[in-house]
Amino acid sequence: MNCALCGSKTSEFSVVHKRAYQHCPNCDGISLHSSYFLSNDKERKRYEIHNNDVTDLGYQNFVSPIVNAIIKNYRKNHKGLDFGSGSNPVITTMLRNQKYTITTFDPFFDPDSKALQSTYHYIACCEVMEHFYHPNKEFKLLYSLLKNKGSLYCKTYLYDESIDFDSWWYKNDTTHVFFYTKKTLNWIKNHYGFSEIIISEKLIIFKK
Repeated sequence: MNCALCGSKTSEFSVVHKRAYQHCPNCDGISLHSSYFLSNDKERKRYEIHNNDVTDLGYQNFVSPIVNAIIKNYRKNHKGLDFGSGSNPVITTMLRNQKYTITTFDPFFDPDSKALQSTYHYIACCEVMEHFYHPNKEFKLLYSLLKNKGSLYCKTYLYDESIDFDSWWYKNDTTHVFFYTKKTLNWIKNHYGFSEIIISEKLIIFKK
């Protein structure tokens, strides 16, 4: 199996819960073998039970690192995109409550292709990148959707060697198919041409 991000040949990494994972020695990404990907219907049903109620204070707090970073760095008239906004776009709701101009796109719940025909000052991508079946195509798209000097704000849980992958809770979601390390993120930064990457515990920022 070739890596879905960089195309390099992967090696067997782990088999957990009867699902096989591969490791890429080039970009350091860990991917679920494609034979275990869910069908579109099953994937959608899994997303429909996600707890992302726009009125839930816990979830608002969870996404607040992205919201706060956008408010700090961009004005209300700047154009934003909530990519992978889900069935209840919490980030969009919180920013629109602050009078920010932000558009939503989600392949299941808001598949408006017009949203992908514009460019944006900032893009929010919260708990989305681990769902990418084709991260190479998705990051190429995200880079193209950013205006010059724009920022891509991502949130996901990173893997590192201190984590026991077989017991790691984050891989248990059947829609989580690709996992990133700091090396993977730096590979993305260099390969797609981002000028800078900032990695913190709660936020990943790619700057164009």
